[in-house]
Amino acid sequence: MTEKTTPYPVLACILVVLGTVLALSGIDLVLPAIPTLHEALPGSEEAAQLVIACFIGGSASGLLLFGMLGERYGRRRCLVFALLAYGLLSGAATLSPDMWTLLGIRFFQGLASAAPAVFAPGIIRALFSEQGATRAIGALSSFESLTPAGAPIAGLWLVQQGGWELPFFVTGVLAVALSAVFIVWGGILPPSKDREKQKQKGSYWRLIGSPVFLRYGLSQALVVGGLLVFVFGAPAVMVNAMGGTMMHFITMQVVGISCFIIASNVTGSLVKRFGPEPMITFGTGMATTGAVLVLLFALFGNGDPIWLTPIFILVNSGLGFRGPPGFLRAIMAGQGDDDRASSLTILWIFGIAALGTAAVSPFIEDGLIPLAIAGAGLQLGATLCLVLLPRLEPTELTA
Repeated sequence: MTEKTTPYPVLACILVVLGTVLALSGIDLVLPAIPTLHEALPGSEEAAQLVIACFIGGSASGLLLFGMLGERYGRRRCLVFALLAYGLLSGAATLSPDMWTLLGIRFFQGLASAAPAVFAPGIIRALFSEQGATRAIGALSSFESLTPAGAPIAGLWLVQQGGWELPFFVTGVLAVALSAVFIVWGGILPPSKDREKQKQKGSYWRLIGSPVFLRYGLSQALVVGGLLVFVFGAPAVMVNAMGGTMMHFITMQVVGISCFIIASNVTGSLVKRFGPEPMITFGTGMATTGAVLVLLFALFGNGDPIWLTPIFILVNSGLGFRGPPGFLRAIMAGQGDDDRASSLTILWIFGIAALGTAAVSPFIEDGLIPLAIAGAGLQLGATLCLVLLPRLEPTELTA
């Protein structure tokens, strides 16, 4: 068990999770405003599509930036500052005189939004024991998976009530309010570790050169990235190449996300019984099996997209079983450099998803086989990481 670092660890965890949800809402909550944004602001329809791209670009830059700033200035201070900046930039976006000003604001808003994702895993690790942190990360993952489904619905209602500015305004108010809570009640968050000690050994190159970190961080990114590559390409393949409808894709997503949420929330109990390493291996094996079955279906199946739903359950459930302990072990493998370990793992997820989607896109019209090959290849890569790379030693678990 870890020493309690705050008198209200559960409340602190809830507030941190809220911060990550607010950061994610910077994409999903504003999506309903994009189709008509060019009518409200001077600028083209093509420029309006960059509202999301600029935010994502800023987020990728923020992952690396906050991974370094956390050790220098402390994650509590950086998190509060980033939330405040995120909220103020959200408010500033509503005052944009034209599309290009909005795009500039969105880049810096995305940069600030990366802080909760970088700092949340390390904060959660400091709040709980390994088993408790596994449970908390499972709950965090569940909320994060629900945000893309619920936020656009809320965003559409806000746009209908008050125009494109209202989603930005509501996000800004909530982010500023949350930062104010952390400022007034600073003791709710656990203190950062000895920053001088981190400065002496912390670097991204050290993590990239660590086989133990690669075992957990890279395998996590390959499992998540493999799933995302398939999901990003599935609508076009299922509708255009397989003769299905968007309902086939929606059904696959709803069932898959539901299974992921269930698996990620029971993993804490399973880790207590079987240990984290068996759950990471089991979940990775399940996800890989599902991806290989999708490939076999693409090669030898009848082409009916309805069969993808039960097969893809294995991939989603596998991620749910391995995701929380796998991500936590990636953080622990950072050997005290929690923030960089978190940011690098998330950045790898972004990169693998983006590069994989770009690599598959020219072959989308060829049907399910290219997409299935990409998904299965990435999942097999994750399995190889577990087979070839060393585990955390017991002496390293308390670092």
